[in-house]
Amino acid sequence: MKQWPLLRSLSESLTRTLAPHSLYTLRFLSSATASPTFALKNVTKSNFESSLADLRRHVRDADFVAIDLEMTGVTSAPWRESFEFDRFDVQYLKVKDSAEKFAVVQFGVCPFRWDSSRHCFVAHPHNFYVFPRQELPVDGPSYEFLCQTTSIDFLAKYQFDFNACIYEGVSYLSREQENEMLRCLNSECDDEMSRLWRNMKEVRDMPLVSVADVLFSERMKNRFNEWRKELLQDRKGGSQFLETSNDMKQQFQTIFFKMRPALLLNGFTAHQLRLIQLVIKKHFKDLVYIRSSGDGSYSELIVYIDSDNDKNLFMKEVKDGLRREAEMKIKTAVGFRHVIDLLSSEQKLIVGHNCLLDIAHIYNKFFGSLPLTAEDFVSSIHKYFPYMIDTKILLNTNNVLKHLMKNGSTSLSKAFASLCPQIASSSKNSGLAFQPCVEVEVQVDDMRSSNWNSGAKHEAGYDAFMTGCVFAQACSNLGIDFKKHSSSANLAHNEKLQKHVNHLYFSWVNGDIIDLSTGNRIVATTVHYNLKRRYPKILFSNIVIVWGFPSQLSSKKIRECISKVFGPISVTTIYHLDETAVFVQFSKPELVADFLVLKETLETIQDPISVLHPLSELLEGGNTCAASYETYKEICSSPISKVMFADQAKAVGIKWKTKLVESKEKVKTQEDESFSKENGAADAASDSADKSKTRKIEDVIDNLSDDRISSSEIIDSLYAAQTKLSKHIRTTNL
Repeated sequence: MKQWPLLRSLSESLTRTLAPHSLYTLRFLSSATASPTFALKNVTKSNFESSLADLRRHVRDADFVAIDLEMTGVTSAPWRESFEFDRFDVQYLKVKDSAEKFAVVQFGVCPFRWDSSRHCFVAHPHNFYVFPRQELPVDGPSYEFLCQTTSIDFLAKYQFDFNACIYEGVSYLSREQENEMLRCLNSECDDEMSRLWRNMKEVRDMPLVSVADVLFSERMKNRFNEWRKELLQDRKGGSQFLETSNDMKQQFQTIFFKMRPALLLNGFTAHQLRLIQLVIKKHFKDLVYIRSSGDGSYSELIVYIDSDNDKNLFMKEVKDGLRREAEMKIKTAVGFRHVIDLLSSEQKLIVGHNCLLDIAHIYNKFFGSLPLTAEDFVSSIHKYFPYMIDTKILLNTNNVLKHLMKNGSTSLSKAFASLCPQIASSSKNSGLAFQPCVEVEVQVDDMRSSNWNSGAKHEAGYDAFMTGCVFAQACSNLGIDFKKHSSSANLAHNEKLQKHVNHLYFSWVNGDIIDLSTGNRIVATTVHYNLKRRYPKILFSNIVIVWGFPSQLSSKKIRECISKVFGPISVTTIYHLDETAVFVQFSKPELVADFLVLKETLETIQDPISVLHPLSELLEGGNTCAASYETYKEICSSPISKVMFADQAKAVGIKWKTKLVESKEKVKTQEDESFSKENGAADAASDSADKSKTRKIEDVIDNLSDDRISSSEIIDSLYAAQTKLSKHIRTTNL
């Protein structure tokens, strides 16, 4: 490599000044430096077993393990995307829906080990192709998953190998599926043994009505008797039938089964096999007919048994063999989950980037059905992975790292390029001639390099590698001195990481962070995208969701309709989920109940006055529905996913148009009325429905606050509308 004398001298001087024992090295970056070309380790079913053995060693020695996943999609419907108005429990339901409906097709695992002798990390990037193939011959539907066109197009853009995934991808069973398979196969083993005993003890007598059956049975009796005599004469085995015809050799073959001499039967029909069973039962107490399974096929055998005790021992051996065979099949079908079990059992620090969805996929695919609530999910996942860290939280909540990122995007590729430029630029010609860095060497099988960058963005194994590099550099910037790090110490216990370990973002825009170790919610002081500035503070108790309204209504028009009734400052935000649904946030929580009561009353009365009411434009068509935020959560929890929210609400069985929310005072009043009824106040129950609805609308009008239109103004407008309508009717009649 050619260098200019002045630069070479400067480089040598700096190297001597900083000393070789320093964690950081100011490296001279030369465009002439060649980048090693060996690829990361791609793992398919053909090399899975050997790769798993290597990975076990690397994970056991690792200080932390970085992960990344590639999926077939993210959202099953537009309204299931992450919104500013998603509370943390609703955000979990959307993540749950995504993890349940889409498949993981690539899983990146990259253990990082600190090499104290070379003062660098050694990374072992693994890129697993994963495919949910049904490996066991068990009754039931095959696996199904959704594909989102944008996600598939994204994978194709980055040269994802779909053939390797589908044909060579490693299959898997979750722990829940494994337990169910064991239960089913154990049941099948018991059923098979019961069938074998029945065959030996309860073979039904078959009348030999044809000459062919009589001759066949007699020939089989002679054949088995002859074979038995040969065995008794020469207990060492190896006897052959006297007949030497090819047909005889093909139909009968002497073998050993469970360490006992046996005849393997070939080429017989089902009817002939039933006749053989009858012959064995009638004429041979020391011979057993058995049907053995193996390699997906069945074999018919005649086995020699010494005694009744030997028969019982033989049947036990058969049963144990069937069970072992079933367990081996299941163990093989577990497949990629062995990797997840390894990560869980070693309890290493797991590092991801914006990894809530990744963790949900891991739980759903490899442990079992996702819990119904965010709280149960948090407590469950912490049992499997006691130490986790999200690099996106590191970059967004630490001032030092935010400064290094220049308060910009914290995407993985951006963070990798900003914090690890010497690794991101394989030729080291980024222009940053002297960049402090944590050195990372890459080892794949027997190849190792300190200047490796042969991966591709959005390849799970390489993304896991980038995530680990970002974390290592972030730790260094937080003041962690890896020179003093002991291989026996758990990096997750480092005091400088305690504010970040086991914290996962559930909602970026609201800054909702969940502490996995305690289950407590933490509100982040900073949110990268800072979407809070776009809207006033979100108060979920102040929100109504409205759907099914006329499609031509804009947010501005909806705000105008509501503000005409409840006042110009009554509505703080209108937010569209899609073209069929909006969130309406009121300035006061009591307006939620007032709006819902008024809407229901107007739709129920349907008189000329209600037709001219300011809300009539919103209610036009008779399909407008409204409810509180809790109904939105209920709809999100459904496994159904229709494209439009209005269709979704109908699909989950919502038939009402308005779901009322009553204030605490009204609830107390209802309780008092209920108590009165129990004490004989039966006249309260005889009020007509019309009077009840009238009281509702009067309550709404009476409770309108000063910042809205006054009660008299509303009544005057209603009377004016009624008078105008009466004049129109009289004119029409003339």
